[in-house]
Formats: sequence, C-alpha cells, structure tokens
Amino acid sequence: MEIILSGNIKSLSGSLGRGFGYFIVRRLDVNKKPCFISQRSRYSVPKDGHLRFILACAVLAKIGLHIKDIRVSVRELNEAIEEATGYRIYTLDYEEGKILDAKQVLTLKKAYYL
Repeated sequence: MEIILSGNIKSLSGSLGRGFGYFIVRRLDVNKKPCFISQRSRYSVPKDGHLRFILACAVLAKIGLHIKDIRVSVRELNEAIEEATGYRIYTLDYEEGKILDAKQVLTLKKAYYL
C-alpha cells in the first residue's frame, strides 16, 4: 500500500499505534522520488492487523491532515480481509489489477461491514 502525504507534510514514518503490526516507511521509487509505503513488522502481527492498518490509513486520508490518500491494490485488500475474517470479497477478484483509493476502501468497509 502506498501512502500519499498531504501538502503540509514532507515525511511520515513509524507506527500509527500499537497492535497493527504494520508501520510506514520511506522508500525511493524507480525515479528516485521518495514514496511512503506500509511494511509488515517482523514481530507478531495480529490476524486483523493488516486490515485495521489499511482502514486506519483510509480514515486518516478522509480527515486529510497528514495523509492525503492511499493506493492499495485489490489483491492486497482482499488478502487483508481474508486474513482477518476468513472470507474474500469475490466480486473484487475480477478487478485483480485495480488500485483503490481511500474513498473506495471506506465505501467497501461500509458495504461489507469490515
């Protein structure tokens, strides 16, 4: 998942809170431009940690103070949902290469009671 920062933030890294098992790191993309992505901790990660982290970033993007938007693939979101709940959203499987933004993630959260 890529995290797009709002205009008033130059850098953001670290944990969003305890219990997610994921954190934000700064990397360079193929054009040597900094980008911010989520990374799984090498320590224990709760089974719903990935999904909760994606949803927390989407909510922060809705607020817009630090995070402007997120870009998460349908595949990553479905894997997080399956890890947390044991089921997949099969209608999303047909859109394998699609990238979702924060608004779309929050719409799915509401529609599927995530």
